[in-house]
Amino acid sequence: MAFTGKATYGAGVDLPELVEDVSDVIGIVSPYETALLDHIGDAKRPAQSTVHEWIEDELMANADAINQSSFSPSATTATTITVDNGSRFNVGDLVQPENSGEVMFVAAVTGDTLSVVRGYGATTSEALADNMVLNILGNAALEGDDAPVARFTNRTRQQNYTQIFTSSIDVSGSMQASRAFGVDDEVDYQKQERMRELLRDLENCVINGVAPEFTQVGSASVRRSMNGIIPLIQTNDLAPGEDGMPDGSGTGSDELNEELLNAALRRVWDQSSGSVDTIVVGGAQKRKINDFASASRQYVPEETSFRDMINVYESDFGVCRVVLSRWVPADTLLLLDSSRIEVMPLQGRSFHFKPLAASGDSFKGQVIGEYTLEMKNEQAHAKLQGLAV
Repeated sequence: MAFTGKATYGAGVDLPELVEDVSDVIGIVSPYETALLDHIGDAKRPAQSTVHEWIEDELMANADAINQSSFSPSATTATTITVDNGSRFNVGDLVQPENSGEVMFVAAVTGDTLSVVRGYGATTSEALADNMVLNILGNAALEGDDAPVARFTNRTRQQNYTQIFTSSIDVSGSMQASRAFGVDDEVDYQKQERMRELLRDLENCVINGVAPEFTQVGSASVRRSMNGIIPLIQTNDLAPGEDGMPDGSGTGSDELNEELLNAALRRVWDQSSGSVDTIVVGGAQKRKINDFASASRQYVPEETSFRDMINVYESDFGVCRVVLSRWVPADTLLLLDSSRIEVMPLQGRSFHFKPLAASGDSFKGQVIGEYTLEMKNEQAHAKLQGLAV
């Protein structure tokens, strides 16, 4: 028998007689995670000026390259060799060409020209070539000889600039006094939303930011901005198939594979006393890294979970945490030594809420912070770009 009593479906158009049933939880779909900032952590100290500087140093170079296209009488017997930087050599140095078993003895240095003894110590002379790397094994000093002329490197000063991140809040008195679903205090809620946005923007600028070409310290008309990780890495700016790097794999020659990743890691290891401990990638390259283990992944019948994820990559050149950041360009992979990176606020200018004077019936303020990136020894990091997406 049909029901004839009062029912919800008979409560009028749009159910005006019923209390609204609205969840107190507000869902946010916009991405705001800051995976790289979370991985790096808080800076040990703040910046003291809008131009933040740090000092870098390096040891005397123990390698150079041949700068000579022809040899007399032959590349195997020539005893006069021109190099790129003769100042790196001393009389008595034992020098070995890269990928060669021959050792040469430096008998004299005149500018960028070396006079050498070939096949030193009964080693076999091998052919030399232009741009061949010469490794300085060490110097053999004479017993009782005077001290050699002092050599040293000059420390260099590097810098970056602070960038102001800010967003305003303006809530009417009526809105603040009204009840809202899922919000106890509208001003506090707006603070949280603006803070999420600014933290998102901070990570994006730490990765991709660029300082202005001129007037980097800023002016009344020039906005100051920081250089990010990608623009700061200059020495190890790598690409598949270029500058001695291997090609990738797959349908395109630029797809990321283990050979390419390890070649990039080795390039950093060759130039740095530290080791890469962080790989930062976007979604496309993270999937490529996960594919490294696909061929060797095995399961037993009792397993009911299929795992297709690599969070740590161990190689001969470092144990790397793989960080997924949506702000890294899709064709780019970053290799970082996180111990040399800090994201620091200007003294007293970490993110905070600053109330503003009311000019009417509203609550006004701004969330503001000023930050910069300190990335020491850019040659201790690398970027691999031009990867297939």
